[in-house]
Amino acid sequence: MKTNKILMGGLAGALTFFLLGWLVYGVLLAGYAEENYNHCASRPMEEMIWWAIILSNLAYGFLLAIVCSWANTKGWMAGAQVAGLTGLLIGLSINLSMHAMNTMFNSIGAMIVDIVVYAIISSVTGIVIALVFGMSKKEV
Repeated sequence: MKTNKILMGGLAGALTFFLLGWLVYGVLLAGYAEENYNHCASRPMEEMIWWAIILSNLAYGFLLAIVCSWANTKGWMAGAQVAGLTGLLIGLSINLSMHAMNTMFNSIGAMIVDIVVYAIISSVTGIVIALVFGMSKKEV
């Protein structure tokens, strides 16, 4: 059933996006973010609102799963392409909007890095979603 496929893909996508976000932004790019992002409005780690982080990742995981389902994604490469393009466009939209209205990024280069990283994380999340789709029973 398509609903089960989207449900499982969305949950797997949310978990993947959360873990990759933590790994990439929280560990690998932590020093880069410290130097290139304006943190005046950022919460300290101990004050993060975890329920909001979880719901945000669930929403994005389900968004990518639905888009992959609508695109009739078959195979990991198609999952990477569909989710990567979706992430690129969403990252571009959000980051350009933030750049226009606030001072989050210290430079255009920092904004571009964020867009590219968001697209890559989305692409890997799409691979996981496509693999989960492939594991589900074939529709008749």
